[in-house]
Amino acid sequence: MPHPAHMIQRIQTLYMLLAFLLVGVLPFFIPLWNTVQGPFYFMQDITYTALVGLSVSLLLVSILFYKKRQHQFVLNRLNMIIMLILLGLFVYRSLNVSGETAAVSEKGIGIYLPIISIVLLALANKSIKKDEELVKSVDRLR
Repeated sequence: MPHPAHMIQRIQTLYMLLAFLLVGVLPFFIPLWNTVQGPFYFMQDITYTALVGLSVSLLLVSILFYKKRQHQFVLNRLNMIIMLILLGLFVYRSLNVSGETAAVSEKGIGIYLPIISIVLLALANKSIKKDEELVKSVDRLR
């Protein structure tokens, strides 16, 4: 039985942990945008909160499935779709709100977190695929 430390040694786990930090931790400290009323955080909208919660849950399950590469791959793909939906909602909201006489004075870096997360998940999936091909090639040699 592999030791959990082996999970950390795999590069895709590190990518997923970084994505977890970006999606699960940073949004509590970084606003999506600043309005005249003050900073707007994702928790102020139930839809954003639900999507972020779902994404974080999928990331945790994916990290814990370190022995099941195919499951990780599928969960990461699903998570990328959720991140794209979240990004679309962020962009839609920021464009619509900004039309209301400068209600959004400046967009925060929080809007870009889903993009970075998608890139990290894509890199993780690339590494998972590489691992899968390596295992198949070793099985062929036997």
